[in-house]
Amino acid sequence: MIRVAGVTKSFKDLQVLRGVDFEVEAGTIFALLGSNGAGKTTLIRILSTLLAADAGTAVIDDHDVAASPSAVRESISLTGQFAAVDEVLTGRENLVLVARLRHLPDPAAIADGLLARFSLTDAGGRRAGTYSGGMRRRLDIAMSLVGGPPVVFLDEPTTGLDPQSRIEVWQTVRQLADAGTTVLLTTQYLDEAEQLADRIAILHEGTIIQNGTLAELKNLLPAAEVEYVEKQPSLEDVFLALVGPASESGSAAA
Repeated sequence: MIRVAGVTKSFKDLQVLRGVDFEVEAGTIFALLGSNGAGKTTLIRILSTLLAADAGTAVIDDHDVAASPSAVRESISLTGQFAAVDEVLTGRENLVLVARLRHLPDPAAIADGLLARFSLTDAGGRRAGTYSGGMRRRLDIAMSLVGGPPVVFLDEPTTGLDPQSRIEVWQTVRQLADAGTTVLLTTQYLDEAEQLADRIAILHEGTIIQNGTLAELKNLLPAAEVEYVEKQPSLEDVFLALVGPASESGSAAA
């Protein structure tokens, strides 16, 4: 579904991408893992036609990004690092607005269907400004799915979220892939890539240094010696045990 070959990009004397190559199979979650400044967002901007590459090729859903940008934009949706919802509108009104902007028939039915899909029906009539971080991000992703794009780019979708909200978003991303959507996810969180991705590419200093499944990447290191260690709960374990699991519809932001 996505093929990237030899993509480079520089900003004056700063070389951000130095020849990036990878492929993403349809209906899978592909994680682009890298630290801040590795070039993840620059690559996403190129793939989503917002920025031109200096060299190389990128093909999405059989459309060349440089030669057929309009066709690419019809096949993709992009969710950036921060939720782009209108906090004055209700969740349902946000979805109806996007459907109308896309000139789709029956925007109300589309909105109701997406609210149900993302467990936001009960909150659909509330202003988005009252949503928790996880609910706001789920609404943001739902808005990106209006029109049914086969490819979704998620650029660090859990930045700034609390542990419960991160888990909500992880569940949403898994649901996308289960429904057949191809997901390209950028993240700097190791556990996020480990939890979600079918394949993981490590982007470092503008190039892919490793690309494989989690098992393949783990096999790059020698097997660990087995020792008995009493495992202590992590802070996240303690936090979730104390506050309980996330509710289906979420709660209002404090």
